[in-house]
Amino acid sequence: MDSVVRDIDVIERLYTLILSRRGMDPSGSYTAKLFDKGRRRIAKKMAEEAAETVIAALVEGRQDLVAESADLIYHLLVLWADAGIVPGEVFAELARREGTSGVDEKKLRKKD
Repeated sequence: MDSVVRDIDVIERLYTLILSRRGMDPSGSYTAKLFDKGRRRIAKKMAEEAAETVIAALVEGRQDLVAESADLIYHLLVLWADAGIVPGEVFAELARREGTSGVDEKKLRKKD
């Protein structure tokens, strides 16, 4: 565990890098290519990565799960960027839910 990076700012740095790729030439950047293809393609890639993460969790090794999780988070950040959502909004929502049981939180959402 000593080699584990404990730097949550990596999410913000990656998100900023992702934003910088918007509008770039798609032939020189995978992220720019995703933006160029639109939200439907971004969402499809995210779904593919989610499936690969599940498969890694069930039948592959620990390092495979780590790698697929990183891919999933990257594609989630691209989706957020495309939708105009900043990580802080999601972090704020998680903080709002902190201390509330999942069962109670789901009940609260149904009332909205």
